Amino acid sequence: MHRFGLFVGRTLPVLVTICFIAALTSLSAPAHAGGYSAIVVDADTGRVLHAHEADTQRYPASLTKMMTLYMAFDALKDGRLKLDQRIPVSAHAAGQAPSAIGLRPGQTLIVRDAILAAVTKSANDATVALGEAIGSGSEAQFAAMMTRRAHQLGMTSTTFRNASGLPNPGQKTTARDMATLAQALLKNHKTYYTYFSTPEFEWNDKVFNNHNHLLKRYEGVDGIKTGYIRASGFNLVASAKRDGRRVIGVVFGGTSVTARDNRMIELLDTAFEKIDGSNAPVMAEKTDRNFGLISSAEAATAKPAKSKQVKPRTEAKASNGANGGAGNGEWAVQLGAFKQAAAAEKLLDRVRSKLPAAEPLVDAVDAGKVTLYRARLTGLTQTSARQACEQLKREKMTCSVVSPDA
Repeated sequence: MHRFGLFVGRTLPVLVTICFIAALTSLSAPAHAGGYSAIVVDADTGRVLHAHEADTQRYPASLTKMMTLYMAFDALKDGRLKLDQRIPVSAHAAGQAPSAIGLRPGQTLIVRDAILAAVTKSANDATVALGEAIGSGSEAQFAAMMTRRAHQLGMTSTTFRNASGLPNPGQKTTARDMATLAQALLKNHKTYYTYFSTPEFEWNDKVFNNHNHLLKRYEGVDGIKTGYIRASGFNLVASAKRDGRRVIGVVFGGTSVTARDNRMIELLDTAFEKIDGSNAPVMAEKTDRNFGLISSAEAATAKPAKSKQVKPRTEAKASNGANGGAGNGEWAVQLGAFKQAAAAEKLLDRVRSKLPAAEPLVDAVDAGKVTLYRARLTGLTQTSARQACEQLKREKMTCSVVSPDA
């Protein structure tokens, strides 16, 4: 009995702890955890350019900070806060899990620095301090204020439980609601929105780089926020402006930072083609391990049933498509496949100066019910084709190498 009692005394606390952890895990990781959702909208008209499970609830993670900052901008606008005002740092705020800038209880923080820390480092301690300053010292009260304001903006599927986006089973949103929030930030707080393009933030002799890599990777991106917790995967809201037109993209559930960013680039590329009045590059759909869509490079090497010539309006020459546009054993690169020849021509015009040694070609192929126009650069060696693609990809353009026998 003595040995049995000793065994129970040592084992029971362990079993209770395991059960408690299991219960917490079941709360924090429901069936939809990490699921892929996306939406892209024309920021000027509200037109939806792409949507995939846009109304399915997901965990926002640090995208939550977009709402916290919206509330801060509201407070700045009506005079409840000032940019140079010092706000207190509570023990609760200082004790937030990283990411953090290392605030200590009893410290004070300038509002402007709290905003920049939230935007760049996605600092939970600074964000909670900012929320408490608006919510009369209570993060819970501030979260309730966030939810009410979100619903006023039309984010009817969103509930906030904290200011930072740290895991909470009750904190949920949708891709559509996050796009709505991004539009509201641009419309209602245009001046303060520029904070989202801050490349780095220096504080207390430390430099914090912005987590949004698309600020450097994609032409026209000027914000706005990344997010990650295990239950959500890698999330991103991005806004880009080109030729006077702006689009907003939302991606939930990336398997990695790179996969998330690359998917956003594909979505933004397609969106700009659509709002330019031309058809978007054709992308075949099938499930893959990242996002449920195959890459445009795979679509580029698809074999249509038959081909025909097209007479482009530019100097780009037309081929019969029989050898994939490579011709006489030469290599080529493909930039996209379109439903309109004008769209392919426009893209070739855009890149001709970058690769003057290559010959532009619009390749018309009959893919059954639709004719596709492939934008290609031909007359290249294997080495120069690969170098050309690498150069174009560095400039945020999609590209795939086409061999002579493709």
